[in-house]
Amino acid sequence: MWWARPPGPGVIMWRDTTTRIGKSDLRGANTGPVADHTVDRLLVMLSELAPKGFSAGLHIRFAAPLVYVRTYDEEWCRVYDNNAFALRDPLVFWGLGGRGQTRWSEIKLPDPFNILGQARSYGLNYGAVISRGPISSRSIVGIARADREFTDEEIDTAALIVDALHAGAEPPTELTDAQIEALRLLAEGDRHTAAAAKLGISESAFKARLQSARQRLRARTTAQALKKAREYGLL
Repeated sequence: MWWARPPGPGVIMWRDTTTRIGKSDLRGANTGPVADHTVDRLLVMLSELAPKGFSAGLHIRFAAPLVYVRTYDEEWCRVYDNNAFALRDPLVFWGLGGRGQTRWSEIKLPDPFNILGQARSYGLNYGAVISRGPISSRSIVGIARADREFTDEEIDTAALIVDALHAGAEPPTELTDAQIEALRLLAEGDRHTAAAAKLGISESAFKARLQSARQRLRARTTAQALKKAREYGLL
């Protein structure tokens, strides 16, 4: 259930594959950089674990996540957004208050707006929340089902997925000077040929710099690389 200024109900980012992975893959995924396609696969696995949907805010900074994915009932998402429940949600408060994992039913924080009760009207009867990362870059994921509580094993599996998602969505902390120069010139409106001339390099060398920047930012396109570089404060 969440987030402040969400992109809309039913939003799924980076999801373009249905390949499944196992627990051994998850345990290895959070030990180093994870490519976007692995994040896609993790989101698919999380979706399969949560029959009534999930909400994932990854690397929450300055009150907004760098990556936001939500698959809950669309009508519930509209109710949630229209009432600004993200500012009142006990699950969000729990996730921001510390790291760990728990069932929704075990959270004892006040819910004066009966958000969890209202969620049950849309089939979100049972759920769990997992919180990972430092407070400066927290990831919070909620999962839901209608029929029963999540088992301890299911919550442990979800926690492994969240660990891997947190690692896989970690933004880069820096670009090389050459990568920054290439992106900056495009941001200023130069075309490839003009930008290469300004840098005194061939157009193919310029394109190679852009490719390396895309790889570093885990972006599929140069436009996406520019957007990410701005968001991460690298330009």
